[in-house]
Amino acid sequence: MSHWHPHVTVASVVAREGRLLLVEERIDGRLVLNQPAGHLEPGESLAQAAVRETLEETGWDIRLDAFIGCYQWQAPDGSDYLRFAFAGTALAHHPERTLDEGIERAVWLSPEELLAESTRHRSPLVWQVAADWLAGRRQPLDLVRQL
Repeated sequence: MSHWHPHVTVASVVAREGRLLLVEERIDGRLVLNQPAGHLEPGESLAQAAVRETLEETGWDIRLDAFIGCYQWQAPDGSDYLRFAFAGTALAHHPERTLDEGIERAVWLSPEELLAESTRHRSPLVWQVAADWLAGRRQPLDLVRQL
């Protein structure tokens, strides 16, 4: 019997002055757009992972304000992903920080600019999470609990 292990990931939607914080990252030689996102690490909560990944990928400290939702997606290669998406507020930028490997830069795009770049989205999760955030989906953070 094979063991199924979906990838548990987090993502943060951070808005400032009408623009969303995104990353340009190189995946298989292609420059793609994604929310600050990454894998849950042992011993951390989903919320802690979202804050950590945002700092590591963008150089921004954030405060989480709400839970947007949980998303299940199967990539073309058959890998399964569970993405937990959070809404946050940018607090402080650390431009001297070296960003995670593969991350070219952090960018602030308007929702219209992000939608116009849909062929460069890393996955369909990028726009779905942004669209849900734009539609006002906000749940209390305590909906996601670590026991």
